[in-house]
Amino acid sequence: MNAPAPKISFVSLGCPKALVDSERILTHLRAEGYELARKHDGADVVIVNTCGFLDSAKVESLQAIGDAMAENGRVIVTGCMGAQPDEIREKYPNLLAVTGPQAYESVVAAVHEAVPPAHDPFLDLVPPQGVKLTPRHYAYLKISEGCNNRCTFCIIPQLRGDLVSRPAADVLREAEKLVKAGVKELLVVSQDTSAYGIDTRYATSPWRDREVRARFYDLAKELGELGAWVRLHYVYPYPHVDEVIPLMAEGKVLPYLDMPLQHASPTVLKRMRRPGNQEKMLERIRSWRTTCPDLAIRSTFIVGFPGETEEEFEELLTWLKEAKLERVGCFQYEPVRGAPANAVAEAVPDEVKAERQRRFMETQQAVSLKLQKAKVGKRLPVIIDAAGPTVAKGRSKYDAPEIDGNVHVAFRRPVRVGDIVTVKIESADAYDLHGVAV
Repeated sequence: MNAPAPKISFVSLGCPKALVDSERILTHLRAEGYELARKHDGADVVIVNTCGFLDSAKVESLQAIGDAMAENGRVIVTGCMGAQPDEIREKYPNLLAVTGPQAYESVVAAVHEAVPPAHDPFLDLVPPQGVKLTPRHYAYLKISEGCNNRCTFCIIPQLRGDLVSRPAADVLREAEKLVKAGVKELLVVSQDTSAYGIDTRYATSPWRDREVRARFYDLAKELGELGAWVRLHYVYPYPHVDEVIPLMAEGKVLPYLDMPLQHASPTVLKRMRRPGNQEKMLERIRSWRTTCPDLAIRSTFIVGFPGETEEEFEELLTWLKEAKLERVGCFQYEPVRGAPANAVAEAVPDEVKAERQRRFMETQQAVSLKLQKAKVGKRLPVIIDAAGPTVAKGRSKYDAPEIDGNVHVAFRRPVRVGDIVTVKIESADAYDLHGVAV
């Protein structure tokens, strides 16, 4: 009689890039015969994939580790916070192991040591596309690790290292497997997606009957031939981003750019040491929309960056009104231990940060509402994320999962999760749309 398969409980914190790391670890362990436990107390070992970008993220990570220690006691820690293990070990000295981000082999080795695998070679345990932590109809596709930028508020290069791009053929093979397994939407992620391939001098690799360069445009073009929605995230505004906009106009990739601009004042951007040509962003956005009129741009901004004056903040508000971005997030600056930004200028008081965040969001909500209402009466393709008895919840091409708005869809004929249906939009608010499947 075979021994029961060892069980792993898993916690994945942080960004989609960390989620991909979690999926890779789980795919490896499932291939070796490990099972996934629903609860910590029913597992042989717990893995916590941490986030260490902000102090608030570290607090959440330490809390998750503490919960796992209390409920199970046999815990392995990995992820960004694991790159600075002293703080973790100081609080939880009895952890089985602490490894840094992308340290897949170290995590697997620690699991082997804690609970050896009981692999059955006659079982096909892992689907070709690997283990996914997202719903079946969409998946994150990570194209590189690390980052070459040195933004003063960010310690990601310290945690994850410099840019390391995957060969284009490897990315395309993974994407093809995902699409064959039923994935309808590929969400392309990395720390700096538009820098893809710079580290390899855009090296080519064999894909099907041709050589494909590891370059942002070439990869987007090839992904667009696979028959799924392709959504581009974390795209810095380098000049060559202009080349991808025609692919959006042609329907090859979604007319959506997730572009973390962070600010609009040239003096703040200089203190942030932001990459890309951001001086003429309004001009470029207008040009992009001439090429692709239904382009949706999502961005994030930081208010209260050290030294930010009222005049610089007003520059940001004026820019926001003119840019008319579809989706915008706003964060108060949070000092990150080890980030150069903490020393570039005097800190902005917390009450001023909060007040600026409120004014920023009020300004953007007025912009968003106007853009949303312009969609009323239109027919939009919508991918279904959840289906109830008479109303389903989905997203248009202009909305990424979990960060953007939803489309609430009334329907007469049954719809299923993963379906792409045509919806006539009947009403709108600042974030969501409401319509009927036609």
